[in-house]
Amino acid sequence: MQLIDSHCHLNLSAFNDDIGAAVERAHAAGVEKMIVIGTNMADSIRAIELAHQYPSVYATIGIHPHDSKNADEAGYGRFKALAADSKVVAYGEIGLDFFRDHSPKPVQRREFARQLNLAGELSLPVVIHDRDAHREVYDIIRSEEGYRNGGVIHCFSADYEWAKRFVDLGFVISLPGTITFPKSYVQREVAEKLSLDDLLIETDAPFLTPVPYRGKRNEPAYVKYVAEAIAKLRKLDPEEVAKVTSANSARVFNL
Repeated sequence: MQLIDSHCHLNLSAFNDDIGAAVERAHAAGVEKMIVIGTNMADSIRAIELAHQYPSVYATIGIHPHDSKNADEAGYGRFKALAADSKVVAYGEIGLDFFRDHSPKPVQRREFARQLNLAGELSLPVVIHDRDAHREVYDIIRSEEGYRNGGVIHCFSADYEWAKRFVDLGFVISLPGTITFPKSYVQREVAEKLSLDDLLIETDAPFLTPVPYRGKRNEPAYVKYVAEAIAKLRKLDPEEVAKVTSANSARVFNL
């Protein structure tokens, strides 16, 4: 299979001891490209460093909703400079997380809107984190006129009706390894019903490890299990799912 892992965190400490080996295992599994996601300034810089170290790796930059309470003017100025790097392909992971509430909700909303508009200014697609905040994420996207470059709703956990709403706004839906879990009924409906042209696949490594490695550290090589799960649901060849979702990733991220 020819695969793209549209969302992973090789820049986290979980990969400090074997980053090179993890990249090689991904290549051996058919993963041709990996998008390493920035969640704060340090992670964004590390993502860019890895992107220059490994030709198959690309980077995003931005502030995760958990860290939005730490956002400031100086940081946004630096993100603008980082965006000029040739291997930066998107702005994010940004959005709302009302499950953990590591940052106050009003702060999350403010910084999400601000970063949507910054992404528009930089002509970058966005990678959006949406946890227990589907309506709020949708409403903020619709309200921010400065942003219309589309992007990805990452690790999608809402139902098919919400998936269609986000697709109608110009976004694609990314499905992670949790689709292999026995009780992932809602994600399976999305995987079955949504047009394959509107789907990406991801690992979110080192998190959300798919079956058969659930309980262990996740890594980009395991994105093939996401492709296989979607293929089984749609009664397709896994290679077809890999081909189409990779083409979708290449289109969204301008690879």
